[in-house]
Order: sequence, then structure tokens, then C-alpha cells
Amino acid sequence: MSERRTVALVTLGCARNEVDSEELAGRLEADGWELVEDAEKADVAVVNTCGFVEAAKKDSVDALLEANDLKGHGRTQAVVAVGCMAERYGKELAEALPEADGVLGFDDYANISDRLQTILNGGIHASHTPRDRRKLLPITPAERQESAAAVALPGHGPTDLPEGVAPASGPRAPLRRRLDGSPVASVKLASGCDRRCSFCAIPSFRGSFISRRPSDVLNETRWLAEQGVKEIMLVSENNTSYGKDLGDIRLLESLLPDLAEVDGIERVRVSYLQPAEMRPGLIDVLTSTPNVVPYFDLSFQHSAPGVLRAMRRFGDTDRFLELLDTIRSKAPEAGVRSNFIVGFPGETESDLAELERFLNGARLDAIGVFGYSDEEGTEAATYENKLDEDVVAERLAHISRLAEELVSQRAEERVGQTVHVLVESVDAEEGAYGRAAHQAPETDGQVLFTGSEGLSVGRMVEAKVVGTEGVDLVAEPLAGSLGCPEEAGR
Repeated sequence: MSERRTVALVTLGCARNEVDSEELAGRLEADGWELVEDAEKADVAVVNTCGFVEAAKKDSVDALLEANDLKGHGRTQAVVAVGCMAERYGKELAEALPEADGVLGFDDYANISDRLQTILNGGIHASHTPRDRRKLLPITPAERQESAAAVALPGHGPTDLPEGVAPASGPRAPLRRRLDGSPVASVKLASGCDRRCSFCAIPSFRGSFISRRPSDVLNETRWLAEQGVKEIMLVSENNTSYGKDLGDIRLLESLLPDLAEVDGIERVRVSYLQPAEMRPGLIDVLTSTPNVVPYFDLSFQHSAPGVLRAMRRFGDTDRFLELLDTIRSKAPEAGVRSNFIVGFPGETESDLAELERFLNGARLDAIGVFGYSDEEGTEAATYENKLDEDVVAERLAHISRLAEELVSQRAEERVGQTVHVLVESVDAEEGAYGRAAHQAPETDGQVLFTGSEGLSVGRMVEAKVVGTEGVDLVAEPLAGSLGCPEEAGR
């Protein structure tokens, strides 16, 4: 018998890319490929790229070049780019980066095994010409559903799937293979985005907003629970829009309690919420449903009305603060995080002061700050009133310093509280850490335990916050709390 083909997946970017990588891994393993962690041990290194901002695109190119350096020195024979940057630039990327032996778009995912085998055999799969996927918008709800099913078909793997590969349950459920042993996993609610923020290119290459069926989300969650997952994080470009194309904009409110009741799942977290689309019923479900954490990843981006309108967004400082007051009236210890863009074209000193006013009043647990830069193909790139790069850099540094100070202050407010922490790492030298209800993986802070005795990965532990280290909390596990079944922290 010939040696099995090996493939390594290198993932950059957001949680949505992580899910894509696990779905690609499931398809490949079902078609007989062996998954390896180290690209040096792989016949093919697949780099799942990010195409969101310039820094992320640079990281993606660096990862492709690094993988290319392995060729000729070991087992690696081919390097293939997939993901958002590969979709967004297609043929253009292939011509500019000959080190990549293949550049595959989203439409290639269903046949990923054949594509990689062709490339491995020395063949060439023609990279697609970049196009605006918004032009492919289905017209009717029925057509959108047909399009959704076609996008997510599981490929052509064998009927007897390898152990640990999620089975297909209906036309929308993809194959999926977990790539790590983390007790946390992301689950996609939808793909694409119908919003038209002037600074964002995502809709042009991710396409229109298409919700997954609730039954498919539930089935995938049940499978993840069987793999030992304790927390799921629901991801999409805009979770507040979930269900609108299925005829029920409140579908998320009915889905969350069902997800929270899945045997083995102790925590359900929702990410990517649009402030302008928040509604009372959704706030109620997020703040009152057992095992659904009161966590609000709200995409504010700015708070000055003029800047927001130029961004093609809605709201202002007072309305945003009122939204936060409403949330905290129902769940005082709710976690809230957001991202902001400074130096947007036309942003004035008074606009920046308005943003500072919001940040000082918002008491956010985590803040991401980005300096504006043009994204090709976006409306904002055509604006004339651009700020000088040094002004943008100065404002970025100023707001970043303020954000760091404010999230540290917010962490200090939690000293003395009792939090429920999902243990994610226990190491004899580095100690143990995990995350409380108000902390999402990677983007937010974490909880550092004062001791690791009796702790194990995947257990929910009740702990008392005794100190802080910047945005991180330092907490002492409470006796007898191991395996605490209920998610509190409200």
C-alpha cells in the first residue's frame, strides 16, 4: 500500500476561518488524506489566508513564503493558498505570488481533495478571476436557500467516515474535523453580509448573507459536544441578522435556548452583534437563558454621528450608552467588547473627543483599536478628505493608550467577584488559566489561577477574583467547585 498523502492546515484570521479550516480538514480526511500539524511533515501545506486589513494580508503572504521555504528541504512539495485573500484576489494573487503552487477560491472547497491532488501531481488549477460576489445575490428566499445548500454541500468522501469526522446530516451540514483539543469551538450561523459599511470589503468576496438552518447548527453543536467541547461560540459576519433570509429575524432568540440544552455544552457565546440591530427580545435571551453567557461583542466602530454616517452606520454616543445601560440593567456583570476605527476620512478633533467620551462612559471589558487605511474596492477609499498618515498614527496611539487604561480599570472593578471559569490550560511551569463568562477566546483577556491543583482542561470552576494583570484577572479557585454545571457570572 502506498504511503498516505499528508496535508497541514495553517490558519490565519478570525474564528470563521478556523471553522473553514476544520471543514476542509474533514473533507480531506474523508477522502483519505492524513492531517499533520507540522507543515514540514506535509506533502501539501494549505494556508488559510485573511484578506481583511493590510496587516493581516501581509501575515498571510509571510505564511505562504515561509511554507514555500520548506520545499526542497523535506517532505513538502506544494503550498496552496485558500481563504479570504485567495478568494478576494484569485488570479491576481497567483500571478503576484508564484511561490504559491495553487490559489483556490471558496467554490473549490467542495472539491478540495481533487484540487490538491492535481497540484501535487504537478498540474495547474487555474485561479479564478476576482469578482464581486454580491452580484450573485439570489432574488427570492427559495433561491437563497438553494444557493445556501449548494455552498455547503459536504463533498464526495466515503460513506464510512474516519473516527472523529462529523457526519453529514442533511444538505447543509459540512464535514468537520477538529484540529485541536480545545474545549471551545466556533460554530457558523451564517455566511456573507448584506450591510454596506463604507470601509469594509468583506461583502464583496464573502457574498450575501445566508443563514444556516437551525437544525444544522444544532446537529453540529451536538457533534462538537461528543468531541468534548464545552463552549461553543456562534460566529458569522453579523449574528443579529440570523434568520432574516429564512423569514424570521428573531430566529436567534429561539435557537439559543435549544443550543444551551445540548447535553455536554455548558456555555454558549454569541459574537459579532450589530448595535443598530439589537432588539429587546435578543437582549432578554442573552441575559436570562441558563448556559447562554451575557456577552455582547458589539461592533460600534466609532460614536461620533458624522463619522458613523460616513461609515454608512447608525447611532451615536448617547444611544450606544443607553444600549449598554439597558444590557447592564438586566445583567450587571455582562461582558462587553468592541472594535473602533480612528483616523477615518473627515474625522475631526471634536469627533475624536466624542469617541473618548463614549469610551470613558462605556466600561468595556475589551477594546480593539485600528487606524484607518484604504481598502481597495470600498467606498471609503474614494473619499477625498483623508487624514495624513502621521495624524492617523498619532490618534491610533492616543486612543490605544486610553483603551488599555480603561480595560485595566474595568478588570479592577471585578476584583472580589465570583466568576465561573472554563479551564483551558494546565501546565506545571506556566500554571493554569481559563476564561470567565465575559471573556471570549483570543480577543479578550483571561483568568489566571493562583494555583493549579485539582484543575483540568475542560472543567468549569468557580473562582474568586483576587487581583488583575492588565485586562487579565487573577483568581483563586473555590473549594469544591470543580465541575460546576451552571454558568453564572451574571
